[in-house]
Amino acid sequence: CPVHFRSISHSNLKFGSSRNFVTNSVSENISGPFDQDPDRNYVTESNQVLNQEFSLVNILKQSNSFLPHVVLGSTMLALVFPPSFTWFTARYYAPALGFLMFAVGVNSSEKDFIEAFKRPAAIFAGYVGQFVVKPILGYIFGTISVSVFGLPTPIGAGIMLVSCVSGAQLSNYATFLTDPPLAPLSIVMTSLSTATAVFVTPLLSLLLIGKRLPVDVKGMVSSILQIVVVPIAAGLLLNRFFPRICNAIRPFLPPLSVLVTACCVGAPLAINIESVMSPFGLTILLLIITFHLSAFVAGYVVTGLAFAEAHDVKALQRTLSYETGVMFLYNKILYSSST
Repeated sequence: CPVHFRSISHSNLKFGSSRNFVTNSVSENISGPFDQDPDRNYVTESNQVLNQEFSLVNILKQSNSFLPHVVLGSTMLALVFPPSFTWFTARYYAPALGFLMFAVGVNSSEKDFIEAFKRPAAIFAGYVGQFVVKPILGYIFGTISVSVFGLPTPIGAGIMLVSCVSGAQLSNYATFLTDPPLAPLSIVMTSLSTATAVFVTPLLSLLLIGKRLPVDVKGMVSSILQIVVVPIAAGLLLNRFFPRICNAIRPFLPPLSVLVTACCVGAPLAINIESVMSPFGLTILLLIITFHLSAFVAGYVVTGLAFAEAHDVKALQRTLSYETGVMFLYNKILYSSST
């Protein structure tokens, strides 16, 4: 860096001050170029942009933490302004749930599913929760709805019939949010119960109400393929062979998944708003909420008793609680009561 000296007259030089004067003059000319270094400003600006990008990515990744508030908000919005969700009809459910399963697949590996099959006791417990605990609760609440609340008999029968149906795929995504390592186990549980529902559901309905509930075998197989098998396989393959693409899309999956979940929760309520506002609507809604809570609590407590020695007992309790309690209940009750 060139050093420049100012011309100094003899009159400016005094004993004891000449050294300080020269030093100050040199330092002024040397420090100037470094204080105004454009490269340093560029690095600072780049760091600020990078920090902003990381902040945005973190916000996107943490979108799942807002899910309870979004679900509550979508429920209230469906009650206050139903048209906000009425466009989300039944034809959108399979793609929506398939997207949630794809998000789980992108964040998992085939080893996770292999580990899930190494826990047959937990899989069996989930099966018992769906096809033993839930039907018992369904019978109890179906009987109470008619004998205590005086609801029409078809409503009570509808509650019993719904309790015979396998769980919903939203339980898999709920497990993925709270306990990601157990998401594959939850998927295996739901898939097994859905596949065997072809035989189990008609038998349970015959036992509870004396009438076989018809099951569309072809539709059920197609549903499993569209909602579970294909999306998860696509996510696993993408994660295995195209990790860069996965890393690029992964931050955007949580907010999109939250939006999809809000639609899946709000749409059934908005579409059936007239039934909710009917003379029996609030009573049915109260029964539904109590039925759900009872199923969640039963799944949690029973799992805690059965797997008290497991190293991940709390996570397992949450997983089986979701498997037992999560279901698209309101639509099925209304369908059953109308038929």
